[in-house]
Amino acid sequence: MNNNYCIIMAGGIGSRFWPLSRKSMPKQFLDILGTGRTLLQQAYDRFSKIIPPENFFVVTSTDYAGLVLEQLPDLESRQVLAEPLRRNTAPCVAYAANKIKTINPEANLIVAPSDHLILKEEEFLKQISNGLEFVASRKVLLTLGIHPSRPETGYGYIQTGEKATFGTLDNLYNVKTFTEKPDLRMAEIFLDSGEFFWNSGIFLWSLPSILTALEAHLPEVASLFSQGEHLYNTPSEPAFISKIYSECMGISIDYGIMEKSDNVFVLTADFGWSDLGTWGSLYENKEKDDQGNVITGNGVFTYDCTNSIINVNGEKIAVLQGLDGYIVVESKNTLLVCRREDEQQIRQFVNDVLITKGPDYV
Repeated sequence: MNNNYCIIMAGGIGSRFWPLSRKSMPKQFLDILGTGRTLLQQAYDRFSKIIPPENFFVVTSTDYAGLVLEQLPDLESRQVLAEPLRRNTAPCVAYAANKIKTINPEANLIVAPSDHLILKEEEFLKQISNGLEFVASRKVLLTLGIHPSRPETGYGYIQTGEKATFGTLDNLYNVKTFTEKPDLRMAEIFLDSGEFFWNSGIFLWSLPSILTALEAHLPEVASLFSQGEHLYNTPSEPAFISKIYSECMGISIDYGIMEKSDNVFVLTADFGWSDLGTWGSLYENKEKDDQGNVITGNGVFTYDCTNSIINVNGEKIAVLQGLDGYIVVESKNTLLVCRREDEQQIRQFVNDVLITKGPDYV
């Protein structure tokens, strides 16, 4: 029996990629990179090289369960964990862990978001395989840390402590601290120190290890999900999940478990990783023309435009002149034009449009 399982988290609404990403079709279900495969499909493709199809579980919103099955036809409906309410990542992990426990109590788990870019896939899978081997026989929690290439303020950071020994691995460390998104000055200090790595949000652990950690640090969450031991993988599961999600707190796995645990390790690596959370991150990772523009769409004409990301699909013609460092996105009934440096305001834009014009535009 293959004890290795992969949990893909695919429940977000991707508001920072608005207006291309909408509540009805979030970014994980879109071909953002223009590869012919959606971000969710790419995540599945990546892990399917080492995980068999039956050992995948995708946690998503009840609104998107059908989309997941449509895009990942190898999966059965039992492998799609539909959340009735958004409760952040700790309940998501608790749900998947308790469900998998009824199938294979000896499981080792990979937990990964559905919207990451991985350019060096072979190196990535090597690190994942090393990590699975490390967690299989130890009561530890492991995360992947990325060598930072710039003082990025949009990522969380992991500070490494002492080097840990495991076989021939020379990139395994105890974790000293987790830090949320820093300001620029602090990010520069982190980069210069050499002790800090970007927090990838990719985790590995054995099933007993994460269940023990949930009981120790989030006992209320652990108790809610453990009540369904005899209901998982039965027709009663959806009603049970619907009930407990209404009672469950919303909290991230980072804040609820990782920052509070003393058995956390990090594998540091460089496999061409990016969290595709924003138009800016997409701009950084797409090929640019001679003027530093990233352009999607056959009807785009630019004049004196530089360092901009422009996405205009369909049959529309877009003529743009004199823009430097802008985001221009047209989708369905909406046009967004904003400075790249101000993209953190997109969530506010979405909220304002929702309040003023209603849900048809978001």
